[in-house]
Amino acid sequence: MPMTSRNRCMPSTRSSRRPTIASCSTRSPTRRRTGTRSFPRPPRKCARRPRNSPRADATHGQPGPALSGPDPNRPGSTMSSMTPPVSANRVWVFYAFALPFAALTIIFGLWPIVLSFSVSLTKSATALRAEPIYVGLENYLSVLSDPIFRASLISTLIYTLASVVANVLFALGYAMLLHSTLIGPGRTIFKVAMFLPVVTPDLAGYAVWRWLYDQSFGAVNAFLDLVGLPAFGGIASPDTAMIAILIAELWHHTGFFVLIFLANLAICDRSLEEAAEIDGANRWQRKLYVVLPQMRPSLVINTVYAVIQFLKTFTVVVIITKGGPNGATNFVSYYAYRLFDQGRYGEAMAMASILFVIVAAVALVAYRIGDRRPS
Repeated sequence: MPMTSRNRCMPSTRSSRRPTIASCSTRSPTRRRTGTRSFPRPPRKCARRPRNSPRADATHGQPGPALSGPDPNRPGSTMSSMTPPVSANRVWVFYAFALPFAALTIIFGLWPIVLSFSVSLTKSATALRAEPIYVGLENYLSVLSDPIFRASLISTLIYTLASVVANVLFALGYAMLLHSTLIGPGRTIFKVAMFLPVVTPDLAGYAVWRWLYDQSFGAVNAFLDLVGLPAFGGIASPDTAMIAILIAELWHHTGFFVLIFLANLAICDRSLEEAAEIDGANRWQRKLYVVLPQMRPSLVINTVYAVIQFLKTFTVVVIITKGGPNGATNFVSYYAYRLFDQGRYGEAMAMASILFVIVAAVALVAYRIGDRRPS
């Protein structure tokens, strides 16, 4: 068919360039020829963009600005403007609940420490004299030069080290045993039996242990005599008195440490242990290299708590040994109590202040060492 002038002047309906998404809705509809009549072509529908997505530029295809939301580059438009303000009523409610506990902490926690330190700088026959005699650091020098205090401090540190190691290791092993599949349906009974001494009053529990260690009619020596073993010196011998009270405190405190370890074991990743088992690791290797590193938080908590608790050992000494025999269990806290009972309030408070500094320093060092991230 020869091309006429009309055909040459008509624009071609085919375009070599496909319209972009942004320009398809604004383009005027073209007509397609069918025979001698032309029909309007329906407009092409654009794909719906998700909200807050960048628009494409119609000419260069570059992403445009977001459709909604604050512009961080525009002055006066910040992301913090989207946060609703806190009402004044909620602030007052917070202070209403927090202030009573803060007041109790100051009254019963900080004030006794300040009072004991102030009394340690005085010398008087009564603890709260109207006009105390200020002596400065004389009480501290007297305490530090006392050979009985130095011996009691050494005994306290040795007992603390042995008690921390024994309690933490025994509680860790017992918790792993309870968490394993070796114990069947009776697991709850073992948990209750281990935690029951924690809620037992100290006086009642340690009185039973004093009866068990009695040399005349104690159950411990009666059992040893029944099986043909030599008698246990218990609280009657300076060589075994510290071991005797360590066993009593192990019975009393282990349940608390087991509870902390069980809480940590409940959130350990079991898939890592299963992967190690697939790789050929035995039970001990899985516990040592997979489970134990995940128990670092509970180990830090229990170690710091045990250090603080056993440096202040007092109740078990008062009930079972009274500081004996021959000063074998005359720990710092009990020695300070004896000085206070004799009316030497300044020296007793100075000894208590020294013990407080030692407890705080050792607990801080233990926390720093335990909380250090492995390299």
